[in-house]
Amino acid sequence: MDNKARLLMVGSLSHNHQEFVEGMQKKGWRIDTAGSLSQAEARLSEAEYAAGILFLHDSHDDLKRIELLVIRSDMEWMALLHEPEPDDPVLCKTLGNLFMAFQPEPIDVDQVDCLMQHAAAMKRLRVEERAAKPQAAEFEMVGTVPAMQKVFDTIRRVASVDAPVFISGESGTGKELAARAIHERSMRAPAPFVAVNCGALPSNLIQSELFGHEKGAFTGASQMKIGQIEAAAGGTLFLDEIGDLPLELQVNLLRFLEEKTIQRIGAVDEIHVDVRVLSATHMDLEKAIEEGRFREDLYHRLNVLQVPIPPLRERQEDIEILAKFFFDKFIEEKSMKVRGFSQEALALMRQYSWPGNIRELINRVRRAMIMCEQRLIKPIDLGLERRTLNRNVVTLEEARNHAEKEALICALRRNKHKVKKAADELGVSRVTLYRLMEKHQLARNRDASISLSSA
Repeated sequence: MDNKARLLMVGSLSHNHQEFVEGMQKKGWRIDTAGSLSQAEARLSEAEYAAGILFLHDSHDDLKRIELLVIRSDMEWMALLHEPEPDDPVLCKTLGNLFMAFQPEPIDVDQVDCLMQHAAAMKRLRVEERAAKPQAAEFEMVGTVPAMQKVFDTIRRVASVDAPVFISGESGTGKELAARAIHERSMRAPAPFVAVNCGALPSNLIQSELFGHEKGAFTGASQMKIGQIEAAAGGTLFLDEIGDLPLELQVNLLRFLEEKTIQRIGAVDEIHVDVRVLSATHMDLEKAIEEGRFREDLYHRLNVLQVPIPPLRERQEDIEILAKFFFDKFIEEKSMKVRGFSQEALALMRQYSWPGNIRELINRVRRAMIMCEQRLIKPIDLGLERRTLNRNVVTLEEARNHAEKEALICALRRNKHKVKKAADELGVSRVTLYRLMEKHQLARNRDASISLSSA
């Protein structure tokens, strides 16, 4: 073998095994040996190997550790056995699920050399595939499409200043991950990051949760409690689903943003708190302001810098990258047999509309990894069958209408709803623009503007 690829051999070596090692070295392999699984784990953490060979004995004690070793190694393994044909059902299952092949003694060096060359070639293919598709990431936010590159760039920019940031996007798009990425890249990274879901707290506990309370402030307050704002001192406070915050507490939050002081329930003194506030919601806050459900002054205090997160259906090119990213992240949860995704599964994942966004993708991938009984995950393992996708198919006319409506909305917004300027930009007359606005039920004033996410 010309490329001097490295092999890892695991297990106790007898005299016959030493002869086998020497025979493989003569074939051109660089051999590292590990007498135990612990040594093998240490070797794998220190170096890259093309393939592995494991001397498998009859004991079942180490099978779980062997399984973890093989799964984590990201390479093909071959088992060497004492007996010609194993008759132990547990051992047979392990061989079938974990190893590319097995070789009984006496060992045929030429045959093993041939199998290991194939294993090394498979490893090279995987490495080249990963190199061809670099995974741009920002604190577990993965994406290569221009929309995500813009998100990453925005995160880096807003992280360098200390102003409030408003993160918008549909449920499940990863708004908290974006907030954590901002915190981790900011000067406040060594200090706490505290996340509060305003929509998950009972209305009668939100004030105490955010601002804290003194002992005896109300029935049940048996001791002093530090609120989440105070707990984030020096760091970052992330208020998720800020649109669900009750109006009476919006006043208190606004006062904190303006004066940087809080007052625990039942306290007399005010406490100065240095904390950066990030907020997010999936709802349209401008509409909530019109309906009197959200304070406009608070909205402008929170919405100094913006980070919009695109939905997954607008990132079809990232589906495969994301699926493989989460497959690797939860690899220890998978069944022994599963090695990846079938091409059919990846194709249907790209066609699916993902109403639950990244959160739904994670759930489907994790469930498939556990439940799949084959080598490759298929559409049925993900719960993505063709009949499921048919409900999401749109006609060509519907697609044209959707694109036309989006173009109108964008042009009107860019030109502050001045019809003449929007018409000039689109290359149509004012009469035509009015007709198209009426066709798509778009109002002629900014007060009734429609968000792109609902278009």
